[in-house]
Amino acid sequence: MDALQTELLETAHEMADAAGAAILPFFRQANLSEDNKLARGYDPVTEADRAAEQAMRAVLARRRPQDAILGEEFGSTEGESGMTWVLDPIDGTRAFVSGTPTWGVLIGLSTPEQVLLGMVDQPYIGERFWGGFGLAQMRGPHGQGPLGTRATSDLSQAVLFTTFPEVGSKEEGAAFRAVAEKVKLTRYGIDCYAYALVASGQVDLVIEAGLNAYDIQGPIGVIEAAGGVVTDWQGGPALNGGRVLAACNPQLHAQALDILTAMTRM
Repeated sequence: MDALQTELLETAHEMADAAGAAILPFFRQANLSEDNKLARGYDPVTEADRAAEQAMRAVLARRRPQDAILGEEFGSTEGESGMTWVLDPIDGTRAFVSGTPTWGVLIGLSTPEQVLLGMVDQPYIGERFWGGFGLAQMRGPHGQGPLGTRATSDLSQAVLFTTFPEVGSKEEGAAFRAVAEKVKLTRYGIDCYAYALVASGQVDLVIEAGLNAYDIQGPIGVIEAAGGVVTDWQGGPALNGGRVLAACNPQLHAQALDILTAMTRM
């Protein structure tokens, strides 16, 4: 890595450290304060979400004030470098308020054309996954080492994840189930951690709909660096969210994409 890339990666690690320190005092606390973003339904935001994003923004104000920021809780801040930090302080707030350790801090660094660097951090269990600038790494209870996706070549042997069983609209749910009928195992409900498992070679596919840029840019950076593929359901870029297909390799991606594309043309 060159000096700029080293600086950017160090900044991402410092942001993840700061976010984790802000979040952990709130996790599994009975008096956690939360608000619901939806008039109908349930989409919580907590004081931990806000504190974590503020902590990451403070790191950027000190280290990279020339960069733009897009954060889930505090919106957009303009920059002049041509690069944007895309932040989700707690991806999986429903999991967070339920006490399950499958939420994560998501950090992406992108240009309008591509994700340069991605990070998925789970501070409670001490796992961090990052990818970009020629690196794909993780560290956790077993130490630190390289990331690499699986070589699964047929849907019949694949493990598929999504967060919500309904996936999205009725049409999107039907498309997901058409893929799910072909795979070996389908699992639900672990938010951004599923993308980290693709990058670390544990599962093969994640299919979701209704995502925002801050939900996916961090995972894109990690998965692509580890050898995987992330696109929308038509095979195009997924930087802005929407319908997302993440796969461990191009061959398996093509098989799932064929089904999703066919089903969403109907």
